[in-house]
Amino acid sequence: MSKRILVVDDSSMMRKMLTKVLVGKGGHTIIGEAKNGNEALAMYKALKPDLITMDITMEGMDGLSAAKQILDYDNRALILMLSNLDKEKYSGDIAKIGVIGFVNKHKAQEILDVINAH
Repeated sequence: MSKRILVVDDSSMMRKMLTKVLVGKGGHTIIGEAKNGNEALAMYKALKPDLITMDITMEGMDGLSAAKQILDYDNRALILMLSNLDKEKYSGDIAKIGVIGFVNKHKAQEILDVINAH
């Protein structure tokens, strides 16, 4: 089932790559793009996406803080954390937040598998 997705990443190149995977391979719709956590929170409230892909490290508000605030606002929000960083370093924080998962940004099929499972 196609989802309306908000893509959050500070890299415009990464947002384009994710859009290509999510739309081209996954058949999903990108309803917005944010480059930091502050934009993500505002866009979530305005657009009500079905799912958010969220980078962890960003200037201003990082992805972990943004995910916490979004889930405080709407505990049914579906957030998939994406990063190139060491999963072990963030696994404890990620588990506490209540997001649907953590995937390496460059593992397109794994990203789609997690999204399609929700």
